[in-house]
Parts: sequence; C-alpha cells; structure tokens
Amino acid sequence: MISVAKVQRRNAWRYYVRGVAFGDGRRPVDQSLKDAQEMAGLPPGVWRGRGLAALGLTDGQVVTERQMKLLFGEGRHPDADRMERELLDDGVDPATARRATVLGQPIEEIEHRKQTPLLALDFVFRPQASLVVLWALGDDRTRRVIEQAHERAVATTLRWLEDEVAQTRWASGRGRAKAPALVVAAFRHYDNRNGFPLLHEHCLIANRAQRPDGSWYALDTVRLYKNIVAADTLYTLQMTTEVCEELGLATVPREVTPGLRPVMEIAGVDQELIDWSSTRRRRIEDVLEGITDDYVKKHGRLPGERARHGLAWWAAQETRPDKKTPRPLDQLLAWWRVSALLKFGQRMVDGLLQRCQSAGAAIRARVAPWVDTALAAVDVAAVVFTVRGVFYRRHVLAEARRHLLETLRGRAYVPGIDSYIADRALKRYGRQLTVPQKGRRAPAADQFSYTAVFTSPSRWWIAGTDGKPPRESTRYERARVASLALQNAIRTALTAPPARDEAPSATASAALPPAGDHEHDQAAPHGVDHLGRAAAQTPAQRAAFIHAHQQAAMPQEYLEGRTTDPETWITSPRNLAHLAALTRAAEARGRTVEEQADQTRHAHQAKQAPAADAQQQHHTAQPDQSTRPGPDL
Repeated sequence: MISVAKVQRRNAWRYYVRGVAFGDGRRPVDQSLKDAQEMAGLPPGVWRGRGLAALGLTDGQVVTERQMKLLFGEGRHPDADRMERELLDDGVDPATARRATVLGQPIEEIEHRKQTPLLALDFVFRPQASLVVLWALGDDRTRRVIEQAHERAVATTLRWLEDEVAQTRWASGRGRAKAPALVVAAFRHYDNRNGFPLLHEHCLIANRAQRPDGSWYALDTVRLYKNIVAADTLYTLQMTTEVCEELGLATVPREVTPGLRPVMEIAGVDQELIDWSSTRRRRIEDVLEGITDDYVKKHGRLPGERARHGLAWWAAQETRPDKKTPRPLDQLLAWWRVSALLKFGQRMVDGLLQRCQSAGAAIRARVAPWVDTALAAVDVAAVVFTVRGVFYRRHVLAEARRHLLETLRGRAYVPGIDSYIADRALKRYGRQLTVPQKGRRAPAADQFSYTAVFTSPSRWWIAGTDGKPPRESTRYERARVASLALQNAIRTALTAPPARDEAPSATASAALPPAGDHEHDQAAPHGVDHLGRAAAQTPAQRAAFIHAHQQAAMPQEYLEGRTTDPETWITSPRNLAHLAALTRAAEARGRTVEEQADQTRHAHQAKQAPAADAQQQHHTAQPDQSTRPGPDL
C-alpha cells in the first residue's frame, strides 16, 4: 500500500530531517543525524533512482543530513557546498555561485509570487497487515525473504514511475517532457508510533528532474498523484507474489469495510494477530465512526469516496500519538515476541509459518498457474465502468493488477500481462470519449478518457448487522455483479454446442466488438490463456453470447439467496420482509391521516349545522319575491 504526503519549504523539511530520518522519533537538536542513527541502531537512509548520476551520487549511497537540507530544504544540489566553494575560488561573485547550485527555479522566486514551493513528495510503501505479522513473528529466513521482496517491489514501482509516469513541466504546465530519472531518498522503518510492528519505507521523491539538455525543471506532481493507485497495486502484486512463491504461501480476501474492496491477505494468519498488530487502526476506526455519524447528521447522507478519505485522514490526525524513542530492530523483535506469547501462547506464535504454508498448499493445489485473459479483460472493463463510468488507462491498469492478485492467489504471473489485459480491455470494450482537435497538441495515450456500454445492475438494499441500519449496495458490489454476470455469459457462450441452423441475433451488445473488428476471431490466444479454449467464436456462439449477456445475472451463492433473474432480486426474503414492513408503516400512516381528516370534517359539519338551520328558517318566513304569483288580469 502507498500513501503520499507533500514536503514543502517552511518547516516541513525539518520534520523529515529530524523525525523521519530518525525512525519517526524525535532527534535531539544538538546531535547529528549519523550519531543519532548509530546510537539508536537505525538503518541510515539511502539514495535511489536513475537521476542520481546527474548529481554525482550512486544508488545505495548513504543520505547525509546536509544533503537533505540542501535538496529538500533549499532546492539546491546535494553537493552545493563544494560546488559553491570552487566557484568562489575561481572568482565568481557569491550570488552567481549560489545560483549555479540551484536546481531549477529558485524557491525564493516562487515565494515572491506568494506561492508555497513543493520540494518533494513522500511516498510511503507498506505491505499488508498479514505480511507485517509474518515478518515480525517469523524466523530469520522469513524476515529476510519479506524484506528483500519489499525492497525489490519498491524498486520495481519506482522504475515504473520513471518509465511510464514521470514528466517535467515548464511554462505553467504548457511544456512537458518525459523524465525517466527520479532522485529519491529512502528511509526504512520497522514500527509505528505505538511501538507495534509496521514495516514501511519513506521514499522522498525530489520535485526536480533533469531534461536531456541538462536543465532542471519541476515534476508534474498532478500526474504522479493520479497514478498512485496504479503504483499501489503494482507494489502489492509484486511483493505478495514474490513472498508467496519463496515461502509457499497463498492469499485470501479479507473484508475490512463492508461493501468495499477486500484486502488480499496471507492465508493462515489469524484475524486476532492482525488486530494485535493494528492497534492504531482500531483507534482510528472508533473515532471515524463518530465523525461519520456527525457527517450524516449534518448532510443527511453517507459520505462519498472523497469524503471518506477526508474523514479517515481527520480521524488519523485526531488519534496520532506523540513521537516515540526509536529502538533497534533486535529489541523490537524481542518485545513483539513476548507480547504475542503472553496474549496468544507459544503454540499459536511458533506455528504461524507452518499454518500459513499448510493453508497456502491447499489453495495452490486448486488454483491453476495461468490467467484467462478474455475473462480478465471483461472483468476489468465491467468493474471499472460500473464503479467510475468514465475512466482512463491508469484505472484499467490498476484493476488488471487487482485481478491478477485475486485470481492467482500469490502464484507467479507472466511479466507484462497486466498491461496486456488493460490494453485488451480498452480495445475490445472501451469507447473513446476524448477527440483530438486539429491545430492542438495531441493528447498522450494515457490522457484519453473512455467509457463502456454495459448493463449496470440495479441498486439493492443489504440488511444491517450488529444493530446497524440497512445500507444500499455500494458501487463495488454492483461492479462485481456486472463483472460476474458477463463472465458467466462468456463461459456459457464458449461452452455451448454450436447450432448450425441458428441465425445470429440482430441485437447489438456492448460486450461484442464491432462487425468490422476481426481481432477476436483471428488473433492467437495469449500464452497464459485458459488451456483448451478456442480463441475464435462461431456465429451461433456469438448470438448465444449476446442472449446470455442480456439475461445473465449474479451467481446465487454471491447474492445471499437472491435468484439468478435480476428482475426478481427485489423479491428476496430479506427485501420482501423489508418491503412488508414499509407497506405496513405506510398503511398505518394512511389510516391515521384518514381518521384525522374524518374528525376534521365532522367537526366542521357540526359547526355549520346551526347556521344552516337559521338560514333555512329565514328563507321560509320571507320567500323570494321572484316566486310570487303575478296579479290577476
């Protein structure tokens, strides 16, 4: 998982120099960073990225306090002191010598425009909670495998950001160019602020990159932010797969928040152990529940996706403890083991890896080591469309990586298959919305927006648990309905026997390519496609696919008792009971209203009765002259 924070001028960089570089502790002011790290037994920070060569640094070189201050505090070259001294010795004036050490635009000019300069982005990489527990309570080999997998996954993600995402910008964003060379300072931490295990790594990505002409410009940080989810899924997929392959493990889905996407955890790690290591998460959830209730009372609705992220950040800040005193990893490992033994016993702690390997062997025995890319493409397209409606390639790529993690359960995958699935989903099921305009710069491939024409399932209500009220189905739950319905339709169409006398249906379906698209019938299957499945479809199969796409629905075991006909989903037992209760309440309210109306009507009639009698007597005593008989003539 990846989270991102900004490193800005003011005092933010001091927080990283004095805190993050010191194991999230509070370093004494009169103590150097190197001495403090050695006394606390903490690993020093190291430089990473392809942009180090332009700065005279090497990969893996130790980060010094002065280098951090120059680069992340002043926006200057990490070796600015030596460069400035040499220029002064050559007779250059001090202002020119200092300007020569600045990377890109001086931050003083940015502040003169009343803007806050952004000096770096802090990418924090951390594995799933089950992997953290296995790392903290496992043996030396287990910890070494997990740490190496974490380090390689971070390196892979940074290379992907350099190759596919990073760009420099100038002229207020009107000029852009690829920047395949980042400058990164990495600091590894082992615990959270409560002292419990949390393997994570802070990667400070400098907001400067060099162009081919040697000049330095700011990164397009908006582009980095937009691709965080795709980078997150790449890191999780890479690390989980390597650990599972090395240790013989497998993954299982764990629901963290009802209705939202589950987290793929290591099979065999008990929930009690995860809760033991996630002490801060429980405190955040308690505070978040109260904040969410206040939000509902104020706005009259549940928070959306962006509001949920904001409320979660607020809850995290409210429950954030003070900085701790850093300790060496050996002391932390001993303390964690004692804490787990006292709470769970020796049998549960010592047998953790064996239970995980047994559960992993059972899962790997029934999970094939290949991926059906046809089903993967339709699954990815259906989920992304149902959740977002309008999407970009980065969304499809992130969902393709999630699909691999959920389908392979930790087994190795063919490199590049995630991009293959994403491109296939866009080509076959995506409908491009972005139209290039003449005379204007053509957008890049990842700037095109897409949509699809799938049938979205109707919303339904889900009964509440633990005293909570019923809730409406989330977009992710509806996306799973649409995805599995289309997958079942494909399976039915591909396994149905061809009928020679059956004519193709005239109904068009969004799941099928246009009539002129022969790629599906002529292209060779991918190397990891499901074995034994023909790549081409007969006209009868295509017609059956159209019919199945229109009629298929969710598998019954996923719908918790609902029928497989979407028209009858509303008639499930829970929904019928809910509708009956609503009907009874509505009828009771209707009867109350009618009774009140009758009482009001009777009271009004009672008041009008005496006046009506008096008026009738008056008309009887003085009849209308127009009714008198005329005189005799």
